[in-house]
Amino acid sequence: MERRQVTREFKAEAVKLIQERGVTVAQAARDLGVHGTVLRRWVQESAADASQAFPGQGQMKPEPAELARLRREVLKLKAERDILKKSAVGSRGACNSCLQYSRWRLKPQRLPWTLVQA
Repeated sequence: MERRQVTREFKAEAVKLIQERGVTVAQAARDLGVHGTVLRRWVQESAADASQAFPGQGQMKPEPAELARLRREVLKLKAERDILKKSAVGSRGACNSCLQYSRWRLKPQRLPWTLVQA
């Protein structure tokens, strides 16, 4: 069975029918051919914020859309950071910018002569 798609105007009129005319949710659901719980959800969404209620198919309200965009951006920045970290590490596993670990900056340690002969 295919889902029935209704427009924003239909939902707004259904909510107006309940709120302004005083029709019960059950009666309005029977008249409009929608389930009562769906109609109650429409009324709750409209009561929460009438201007942003029923954004449409595939569209998010502004705040969740911004949150999703920021999460995508964080993932992208973390991936870029990880790539830069991997490229900064030399073959010895030390950071290329750390001079104390660079090959040409380390002085060879000399062992005492007694340990070398033994």
